[in-house]
Amino acid sequence: MASVGVFVWFIVVVTILSKSHADRNVYPSAGVLFVHVLEREYFKGEFPPYPKAGDASNDPITFNTNLKGYPDRPGWLRYIQRTPHSDGVLYGSPAAEHVGKPTIIEITAYNRRTFETARHNLVINIMSTEEFPLPYQAEFFIRNMNVEEMLASEVLGDFLGAVKNVWQPERLNAINITSALDRGGRVPLPINDLKEGVYVMVGADVQFSSCLREVETPQNQLRCSQEMEPVISCDKKFRAQFNIDWCKISLVDITKVVPVYSNRPDPGTGVLPDIGEYNPPSETLKSRDYFADFLITLAAPSAVALVLFSILGYSMCCRREGVIQLVHHSSIQKSTKELRNMSKNREISWPLSTLPVFHPVSGEVVPPIHPDNYETTSMPLMQTQTNLQNQIQIPQQQTSGDNYCMSTFRRLEVNGIPEERKVAEALNL
Repeated sequence: MASVGVFVWFIVVVTILSKSHADRNVYPSAGVLFVHVLEREYFKGEFPPYPKAGDASNDPITFNTNLKGYPDRPGWLRYIQRTPHSDGVLYGSPAAEHVGKPTIIEITAYNRRTFETARHNLVINIMSTEEFPLPYQAEFFIRNMNVEEMLASEVLGDFLGAVKNVWQPERLNAINITSALDRGGRVPLPINDLKEGVYVMVGADVQFSSCLREVETPQNQLRCSQEMEPVISCDKKFRAQFNIDWCKISLVDITKVVPVYSNRPDPGTGVLPDIGEYNPPSETLKSRDYFADFLITLAAPSAVALVLFSILGYSMCCRREGVIQLVHHSSIQKSTKELRNMSKNREISWPLSTLPVFHPVSGEVVPPIHPDNYETTSMPLMQTQTNLQNQIQIPQQQTSGDNYCMSTFRRLEVNGIPEERKVAEALNL
């Protein structure tokens, strides 16, 4: 695809830094994608050799990049490195206001095996271009790519070649590349080789082609609103290598965009003005007396509480009404204690668990024994006494015929009250 004779702009700078600490100068163009690769191989000479002779050095190396004199990079410049065993990449798109202002980037390489560092400077001299900015800009969302894969010169060249075949411009520039994570996307699950996705913005000098405008038709807009794939005739020219989400394509004609000017205040240099040295307070300051504060916070509430307690004590102990209430309360306590002692000695009826039970063989009602000093908790429910006194006879129905037999039961009295009524109730059950 890239063999077609169309002028395609994108800048890829591969940094080769020597062992010396000389600055490296690069010259990107404003409005054109700038890619700068930090290769690990060129920093290995800065660190001690691998301990095993003959083995290839594979030290983990990470990079830290920042604007000289500042903790971070410029706003238009991004950096990515997936693992300590992969190269780092600086990329971004400088704007027109950065033209003529050299940007010095400090690059610090860290050897994670030996914990040694190497530092070099990268001087970015941004140049102006006559065709900047290109009036027609299109942004594509590629779902099957990560940003570091798209930054490779071969992959980016193939994509621009596919766009050129669809658009047919005279000039075509890669303006910017942004990871989907920087736009609020989610980190994909580590299954099925899912990718983060990347936004690629390109610019051209001619009107958008009919194929690119197919996504704006009502039919495709309806399909996008229903989360369906739109029907794009030129999708097959990208499908072999790039899975494009056509519902997220953005077509912008900057000649029709009304500029909005906002009067923002000058951010300044970020350094506070010099107001002189710090002048500490004098040692001759008067000491503060906290006695009045003590009286207000502690002494006054304590005095009020003491007065209230004295009034309450006088009312309860010294006045007639208080004495009467105390005597009445004492008499109630004495009466309650006396009633409790009387309840322990009074005669009460036996609970139902101690009522007469039936003999399992003879069917007789056998009374329990209730001596005063007998432990009722160990007494069995079913007794086996025979020849008991005060027995009565109660008819018992036989299994066959209408004849009845007489069963002998003992007459039981509890607290002097015969229990014949309870025996009759038990037989009727």
